[in-house]
Amino acid sequence: MPEIEERVLSTIDDLIWRLKAYLDSEQIEQVRKAYDLAEKAHDGQMRRSGEPYITHPLAVAGILADMHMDHQALMAALLHDVIEDTGTTKNTLQKQFGDTVADIVDGVSKLTHVEYEDKTLAQADNFQKMALAMARDIRVILVKLADRLHNMRTLGVMRPEKRRRIAQETLDIYTPLAQRLGMHQIRIEMEDLCFHAMHPMRATMLGKAIRKARGNRKEVVSSVVDSINNRLETEGLNGRVMGREKHLYSIYFKMKDQRKSFSEIMDVYGVRIIVENVDSCYRTLGLVHNLFKPIPGRFKDYIAIPKSNGYQSLHTTLFGLHGIPVEVQIRTQQMEDMANNGIAAHWLYKSGDEALIGSHSRTHSWLQNLLELQQTAGNSLEFIENVKVDLFPDEVYVFTPRGDIMELPRGATPVDFAYAVHTDIGNSCVACRVDRKLASLSQPLNSGETVEIITAPGTRPNATWLNYVITSKARSTIRHFLKNQQQAESIAFGRRLLNKVLISLGSSLEQVSSSSLDAVLAHTGCVQLDEMLADIGLGNRMAYVIARRLLDIQLMKPDQVDSAPEKPLTIKGTEGMIISFARCCHPIPGDAIVGHVSAGRGLVIHNQECVNIADIRHSPEKILEVAWDKNVQGEFVIELNLIVDQQKGMMAAMATAMSATGANIDKIVVDEQGIHQSKSIVQLRVRNRVHLANVIKRLRTIKGVHSISRSRKEG
Repeated sequence: MPEIEERVLSTIDDLIWRLKAYLDSEQIEQVRKAYDLAEKAHDGQMRRSGEPYITHPLAVAGILADMHMDHQALMAALLHDVIEDTGTTKNTLQKQFGDTVADIVDGVSKLTHVEYEDKTLAQADNFQKMALAMARDIRVILVKLADRLHNMRTLGVMRPEKRRRIAQETLDIYTPLAQRLGMHQIRIEMEDLCFHAMHPMRATMLGKAIRKARGNRKEVVSSVVDSINNRLETEGLNGRVMGREKHLYSIYFKMKDQRKSFSEIMDVYGVRIIVENVDSCYRTLGLVHNLFKPIPGRFKDYIAIPKSNGYQSLHTTLFGLHGIPVEVQIRTQQMEDMANNGIAAHWLYKSGDEALIGSHSRTHSWLQNLLELQQTAGNSLEFIENVKVDLFPDEVYVFTPRGDIMELPRGATPVDFAYAVHTDIGNSCVACRVDRKLASLSQPLNSGETVEIITAPGTRPNATWLNYVITSKARSTIRHFLKNQQQAESIAFGRRLLNKVLISLGSSLEQVSSSSLDAVLAHTGCVQLDEMLADIGLGNRMAYVIARRLLDIQLMKPDQVDSAPEKPLTIKGTEGMIISFARCCHPIPGDAIVGHVSAGRGLVIHNQECVNIADIRHSPEKILEVAWDKNVQGEFVIELNLIVDQQKGMMAAMATAMSATGANIDKIVVDEQGIHQSKSIVQLRVRNRVHLANVIKRLRTIKGVHSISRSRKEG
């Protein structure tokens, strides 16, 4: 990649000579007038290097001239410091050069460093001004980037600590902006200059290593370039083929970030091919794939699908000579200009408002949105944190209802947000609003959204949240709560189970002697009663066995045990995680039910006719007699199998009928499909058998519904 050519402009005549290549005489004359005013305004001012100050705006204009920027941007570049550093006012510029030039100069002037005690606030305030100016005219940021680039080129006269501070600010703010605007060459040079300013020793050593390696690489790259050139000529395709060098900071960053050695980074060679048109790009791609074997999975088509900053090119990686990987980029000259100069490349091909049409309208839209974001931000710090997400894409910035900004990792959900605000809000979260609309707790949040968490007293975290939360705080807090909650529920349920068996045996937990209790605890290895009760509640220990041991009735005959009066355990539907309902038979209130004590799952409620418990139906240590409480609460999942005609609107009619009865539909799935009829599986939630009967009755009224039955599954 050729670097931006740094050509020192000693006089305005040098600049004028370069402008004649693409501007008309009237526009050039206006640029000269802007220079005359700037030279007069800066008369007597010197740079730290000892040069006249006018050399700086002249150099900034030269950088923009290399991009073929329009005359107004060049005039603004020459005048960009006159408002800040001289007595010239914006009104003076408006009268002499018009509103556009004056507005651009004013926008650049607003990026002046304001000295605050809080350096973070100062940087945030500057960035806010810069972003607002950008939203009004994109040329403001182009002038500012050129200004910063020249300042970085002349950073050597500064004190080391100031060099490092300016370089860090450039890496934090300006290089990401250049990247976002597709200005590749400016970004590369800025990064290399920052690297030299922050780590001069490392940069020098790495530069020497690159120059040494370049000699060894030259032969390999030359042979690949010659092979491609010969094939292009044979096929009658006009194109330029050049070796592509990695820049200094890129090599350093990859070595540091990927923990790779210098030789590993330098083992990959790069070639760029510039052709006449898009059709030639794809023809050249086929040509190089025939010449060298492509590496699978390494092809990217950014011509058909450009990057968000407008970048277009074909990328592929080939096995070159001796198996050495060669990265190849294929593009047109216009794409090359776009890749190097980004949004500034519009002025090479378009003028005026047309420069914002096409793929670049997305960039302009992003800039315009900054103005809207600023109006909702309370201060500069909030604003920079909100805007930085477009520059640094690993975070999401969302607003609380009070306007505070919360930083979350990308992919975070409202549940992550709730726990980030406060643990209690996360634990009691029941729903959320995103931008004042009810939204799912599992949906990923986007930057700029306002999130409101709806809480309810007595609620608790849901185990399913663990499937989609991504922050460590949310995940660990949910797990901790569920673990403690399950422990408390297990103890309470274990006490109920043990008491039930003891009562059936003519006793109760309160009547058991402490000596008997201690003996059983010692036998089971439990330290406390709660530990044993929790094991019973979870199904790891059988209440029946523990009760017999407690009462020392191991020798009691089975008929004596069977003759003891026993009342079934009642199910209220609010027991929590310790009682679950089998998915094979989906029991609902009104069904005859039985409890299966399952290790690790507690008590699982089955339909008495369920085939999955037929084998253990008469095992007292595994089966518990249960019944529905008369005040049973909640909704229960049920599955129905329906045979229906294949006709338009059938699913909608079924859904409408079920909703009319007050049943909540979880899902409708077509299981089997024939020529005229299909089998549908409907999963819904009902209160009891009476409610289910109403649902079935309503479904039977639909024309085309032939049979309805409850789902029964094995295994």
